[in-house]
Order: sequence, then C-alpha cells, then structure tokens
Amino acid sequence: MHTVAVLALDKVVPFDLSTPIEVFTRTRLPDGRTAYRVKVCGPEPVVDAGAFTLRPPWGLEALAEADTIVVPGRSDLGPVPEEVLDALRRAAARGTRIASICTGAFTLAATGLLDGLRATTHWVAAAELAARHPLVLVDPDVLYVDNGPLLTSAGAAAGLDLCLHLIRRDHGSAVAADAARLSVMPLEREGGQAQFIAHDLPPAPRGSELEPLLRWLEDNCADELTLDDIAARAGTSIRTLNRRFREQTGTTPLQWLLRTRVRRAQHLLETTDHPVDRIATQVGFGSPTAFRDRFKRVAGTSPQSYRTAFRAPRRELAGTR
Repeated sequence: MHTVAVLALDKVVPFDLSTPIEVFTRTRLPDGRTAYRVKVCGPEPVVDAGAFTLRPPWGLEALAEADTIVVPGRSDLGPVPEEVLDALRRAAARGTRIASICTGAFTLAATGLLDGLRATTHWVAAAELAARHPLVLVDPDVLYVDNGPLLTSAGAAAGLDLCLHLIRRDHGSAVAADAARLSVMPLEREGGQAQFIAHDLPPAPRGSELEPLLRWLEDNCADELTLDDIAARAGTSIRTLNRRFREQTGTTPLQWLLRTRVRRAQHLLETTDHPVDRIATQVGFGSPTAFRDRFKRVAGTSPQSYRTAFRAPRRELAGTR
C-alpha cells in the first residue's frame, strides 16, 4: 500500500493539514481496497495548529518509510528546523515524492530542492517566495506545478486539486474521478489561480504627478484611447510618458489601460447579466475576440467561466440590468 506522510510543523494551517488526510484516506481502488495509508508525523510531540493543538502519532522517522510526503502550509513563515530540512533532503535523495500545499512551498524551498524549478504557492505569498528564494521560478497563476518527484500547489482548495492529480498519477482517472466525487470537486478545474487573484493596478505613489492621469484613465477606459491621446492628456511626449510610468508604476500606459479594462470587465461579469460581447464594448475593447484573449491572459480563464465561478446570486443582479 502507498504510504503518504503528512508533515505537521508548528503553526500548521489546519485546512492544508486536513486536505491530504481526508482525500487519501477516502480513496478506494476498483475492488474496494484502501489505496493509501496516511501517517501524520512531526518533529515535536505537540504541534500548535492555531485553533487547536495536535499530537502527531509519528515522528520524522516516518518520512523515511513514506512513498509520498505532503508538506502543508504554515501561518508562520519563520525558519524551519534543520532536522526537518535534512529529513526532506534525505527523502528526496531516496526518490520519495514530495508535494507542498500553499505556503508549504516555503518549507520545501528552504531545502534547496526547488532551486531551478518552477513552483507555485498562494498568490498572496508568491512575491515573498520569489524574494526569499530567487533560484525558484515562482508561477503565481497556476493551481499546481508537477515537476515529477517534486510538486507544489497554490492556496487552500488548490491542495484538493493537487491531491486528485496525485491519485490520477498513481491509480488512473477512474479512481481519481471517484475521489473527486467524494470531495464534491471537479477532477479538473478550468483556469488557474490567476482567476482568484485580486488584480489591483500597480500603485502610484500618493500625490505623484501621475495620479490625476491614472484617475482619468480609469474614468475613460471605455474610450478608444491611443498612446498619443494619453500623452496629450498628460501634456508631455510619449517618451517622457513611458519613462514616468515605468518609474512610478512599473508598467506602461497601455498595459495599465488594458488592466483597468479587464478589472472593469470582471466587475460587470460578476454583477450584471450583460452578454460577454456587450461587456467587451462597454470596457473599450475593439472586438470580442481581443477582449477574450486579453481577459484570459490576465485572469487565466475565459470571461464566461469567470462569470460562472464568481457571479453574484441572481437576486443581487436584479437592480443592475
């Protein structure tokens, strides 16, 4: 039987801890046999999980016997005990599969095992992971990344996606689909983590010379604006405009405008019944095709799929038509 060791470190996130326990213990093979043996292990006899404490039945020695190790996230991203890092490195050297959930990627990255590899974590923590571990290629837009023996997943429910993916790798789609039904989850979710990211525009320093122009862009994003139009409104040359945008926002005027239009479109998809093609026009895209392409680049999914996932209840839409 495949043994899964779930690593419980101090300040473990309860949701991340429980996800692999529940998913793997409930998984059954076609003949009804249990597919996985799950062991919760930790370096300490008592682990602080925030709202409660737990006593892992196994210590770090269980990692040596595991076929798969799952590293849940922690609410405290402080240093990881060296004995834990060494145990993970030894397990990787033996060929053990190691997967992290949410900020568990920080623990995995601290071992050096993710250096040079693509990885993900919760989108809120992605920039911090990249800053702390510059050799890790952090992708904040996906639900999980499979590097073979090393896997990482995004926050919260993405742990479910990762566990179902591992089951499909181990036992095929039929067993994974059954596990997905028990979890009331689709086996494959459309789109990635990008659709859940709050895509705020890059901030301009308060009181900066660009602030009035940025407000004007937001108010007029539905108009057919060119770089010449924006530069004329700013009373400067295109070259100077581009330079100031780069210095103060980290992006270009047109990229800022496109992001504003997509953000406006997200609001309309969530709060109105307007057809997608009408929304494309409302937010300033010249064609529905261009709108769908840009929207998917920013949100990681199609406008229609985004609406299905995030649309307000119909009674709340009544006053928006």
